[in-house]
Amino acid sequence: MGVNKEGMREVLGFMVGDSESEESWGRFFSWLKDRGLRGVDLVVSDSHKGLVRALRMNFQGASWQRCQTHFTRNILDAAPKVLQGEIKSNVQATLRAPDIETARMLLKRTLDAYEKKAPRAMEILEEGFDDAVAVLALPERYRKCLRTTNGIERLNEEIRRRERVIRIFPNRESAVRLIGALLIEMDDKWAGERRYLDMADYYEYVLFRRTKPSPKICYFDKS
Repeated sequence: MGVNKEGMREVLGFMVGDSESEESWGRFFSWLKDRGLRGVDLVVSDSHKGLVRALRMNFQGASWQRCQTHFTRNILDAAPKVLQGEIKSNVQATLRAPDIETARMLLKRTLDAYEKKAPRAMEILEEGFDDAVAVLALPERYRKCLRTTNGIERLNEEIRRRERVIRIFPNRESAVRLIGALLIEMDDKWAGERRYLDMADYYEYVLFRRTKPSPKICYFDKS
């Protein structure tokens, strides 16, 4: 799914694949570009390695925002249970800082506090920090919507809700028919709703950074 230059959500496309490999994602992204996808300015996704490599190969020049929900979960999974609550609070404060300078200050404070108590968790936090705070470069009004893949996760849940009834698709064509019909329905619904994002401030940001406003924001999820 994506957000176009008018600030409206769109279903960009879907494809049935056999794996989560870089090759599979690369094929999908090439197909989207062949169909006319251009001007991608920001991509929001989780950090599945095949997905990220394909993104960087196919959307060179676009910024990548690592989903903060998945990132936080990765950190907590590596932390001792007794420390997970306080580490979560510190990580969320860091990721939701008002600017990058404050975020780096809070990062250092968190690393200093837990590097001996939860070394693996702090290693994940430090390694993924820059990708998880890319959204801080954007105007504040857009950060809540763009810091996670929650939007596409909700769309995926609508797909799963219907797929659970069928449980097993007899063939690819049946999956394409069911999922495609749902996505057409969702795309039509979004077209009739109010704008997902007011792009006025975003255009000012793009003009300041690039001098040419042609942004598109895309969300991808390995599910």
